[in-house]
Amino acid sequence: MTVDATSSSAPESFEGLRDRILERRDQFPKRLAQVARFALESPDDMALNTVAEIAGKADVQPSTLIRFAQSLGYSGFSDLQQIFRSRLRDRWPDYAERLQGLRSTSADEGGPVHLLDGFAQTAMDSLLRLRERVSEPDLNAAVDLLAGAKTVYILGQRRAFPVASYLAYAFGKLGIRFILLDNLGALLPEQAGFIEPDDALIAISFTPYTPSTVEMTTLIGRRGVPILAITDSAFSPLAPIAKVWLEVAETDFGAFRSLAATLCLAMALAVATAEKRAGA
Repeated sequence: MTVDATSSSAPESFEGLRDRILERRDQFPKRLAQVARFALESPDDMALNTVAEIAGKADVQPSTLIRFAQSLGYSGFSDLQQIFRSRLRDRWPDYAERLQGLRSTSADEGGPVHLLDGFAQTAMDSLLRLRERVSEPDLNAAVDLLAGAKTVYILGQRRAFPVASYLAYAFGKLGIRFILLDNLGALLPEQAGFIEPDDALIAISFTPYTPSTVEMTTLIGRRGVPILAITDSAFSPLAPIAKVWLEVAETDFGAFRSLAATLCLAMALAVATAEKRAGA
């Protein structure tokens, strides 16, 4: 028996829907989990595209979208889609959308200026999304975790390495004791061998998640070390093993993802941690 979308069991706001999906993330069958991940990572696509287009992007059958909607208490996919469309109606146009409107009237669509405009738009979109997705309670919890640690260990490889390197630089300049787990000489296990429960680990990884980062973070978590994860989805393998996790979903231009929002978050964490320690 399906439940009507107006029923109290069906979320009536995007925030409620997002909370419901997060609550059930470990209960969804494989294909429904695939849709759930896509829905949270690409809410604009869920609002604006057809069932066939969404199914193609999520790599599932259209019928899976209907089953996903019904599993959340909606009578069908169109009722679920209305929640995503309401989210768009209720927000002000962001600067990325305004810039896109300006670019659509531009006659010059090629060359380095086109690339610069595209990457700038991507960075602005990422920064505005960061402000929407990182809540004050989560940010405060992250700062408290870092401020209370004896030593902050930092782990981020491949695309996440520039962020880890920046955090190491900032912590050093701000007088915060840190160790960068850079895996130099393939010595990551040895570098992490001295971490203790009164320390903290910042683990940074994004889709596709770096296996060694996930594996090492899991091992460190089992030793009782509090973990702050910076990642891009509630379905990230880092999220369930972290004491606190912060969501950064960078947009891309030509398949090149920005790091603007992640570096902005890293800067805020470093300075806020220093301020917290100074006031302790």
